Amino acid sequence: MESRNLVIVSNRLPIVIGHDPHGNWNVTPGSGGLVTAFSPVLRNRGGIWIGWLGGAGNNGLSEHELETLLAKGAADSGYSLKPVDLSQEEIDLYYFGFSNEIIWPLFHDLPSRCNFAPDYWPVYQSVNCKFAKAISETTTEKDFVWVQDYHLMLVAQELKKQNHERKVGFFLHIPFPSLDIFLKLPWRFLILQALMEYDVLGFQTMRDRRNFIQCVRTLLPGARISGSGTVADASFQDRSLRIGAFPIGIDYQQFSKLAETKEASDEAWIIHANLPKRKLILGVDRLDYSKGIPRRLRAFENALERYPELRRNVTFIQVVVPSRTEVEEYRALKQQIERYVGEINGRFTETGWTPILYIFRPLNRTELVAYYRTCEIALITPLKDGMNLVAKEYCASNLEEDGVLILSEFAGAAAQLQHGALMVNPFDVEGVADAIHHAYHMPTEERQARMSRMRRSIQQHNIFRWVNNFLKVAIAKDLNDFPPAEYYLPSDTEQVSNS
Repeated sequence: MESRNLVIVSNRLPIVIGHDPHGNWNVTPGSGGLVTAFSPVLRNRGGIWIGWLGGAGNNGLSEHELETLLAKGAADSGYSLKPVDLSQEEIDLYYFGFSNEIIWPLFHDLPSRCNFAPDYWPVYQSVNCKFAKAISETTTEKDFVWVQDYHLMLVAQELKKQNHERKVGFFLHIPFPSLDIFLKLPWRFLILQALMEYDVLGFQTMRDRRNFIQCVRTLLPGARISGSGTVADASFQDRSLRIGAFPIGIDYQQFSKLAETKEASDEAWIIHANLPKRKLILGVDRLDYSKGIPRRLRAFENALERYPELRRNVTFIQVVVPSRTEVEEYRALKQQIERYVGEINGRFTETGWTPILYIFRPLNRTELVAYYRTCEIALITPLKDGMNLVAKEYCASNLEEDGVLILSEFAGAAAQLQHGALMVNPFDVEGVADAIHHAYHMPTEERQARMSRMRRSIQQHNIFRWVNNFLKVAIAKDLNDFPPAEYYLPSDTEQVSNS
């Protein structure tokens, strides 16, 4: 086989560089869905990850310090790391500005939250150009470059402008909006034209793919699209590309096996021992207005109002992972959540029982799986989500198969899990409250049948299958063509049989 690297390009590198308690620089693994998804896939395959370190001027590190820390990060992760340095102005206008004040809210169907500031666009272009330059300096024409998410939609176009030929795919982890929402974007034509420069475009769901194709057909009359399956063929300005739906999965075995460990079992026992004789409801979310946390709290309050038998018999554990707390809107959201928690607890708390346990901090992987394993109900109600891997992680960790998943209709995971989860409209407070009541009273046989169905699906459609499906469409290869030096990858059949 010809020499070829699998190159991941994302806004952030999968490591965090910071100070230890003694003031020395150290490296820790990053968090988030991308790191969770790609870490087991890319390890020891000769892969490269290109991204920003998260601070201005490479976090103020000297060249020697940066090289030393990147080498340690590469040794720990099993793949090479290439940083892209951003200035504070670029961070403000490209990341906080265009990416998170325009694209994020617009693509989550929240145009009223958008700030269409015209000075964001040229900096977004220039940063995408900077990423393209890093790709051209780090890779060869033989490599496959896989660009991730909405921060970097222009990278393929910028590579073409620099006369660097690469096989380049793009995957959008967030939803793609419908035509009427997308039309509000002032740079709609430029964004679509740039996306059509990729060789393969991947979306989370068929709905996202249909929305994109409708936008292309309406706004780019020269484009031609054919095919009725999950992958369509397209042509535009004398070049061809493929457009597909590739729902992302998780490393099922990793979560399932961690849930079996003594450490996770002991922590799960402690959680329930401290909250005895009641069913536990779990919410786990990054701090973001798209997650619908305030509405979820109001739905729980409504359930306590209308179904008094839930009082003293359930506790709602809401975990919120800090995110963008330097942004005023996110600080205000945190305050709103905490106010609601205080109001509900103040209204319903009785001696020996507090209805809501609120946690505002990241959980390590063992803690997270312990909560997944011990909580009888998961309440996952985003207003809009590309996929929502928490729903899948909860199911994978539910070894006894007796948990109930309450899931928003507007999460990408709904397409896969709708036949096992209790589906809800997160804007319907009483409907979510009714689902909580239903989950509380659901018979054991029904709980197990629903959870077993979801776990089988999640196990089958895992992260390795997701990567393989994308690579087969992009370059007619799969992960076996990037063999790991020290990592055994079971086949899909083996993964399914080792439940």
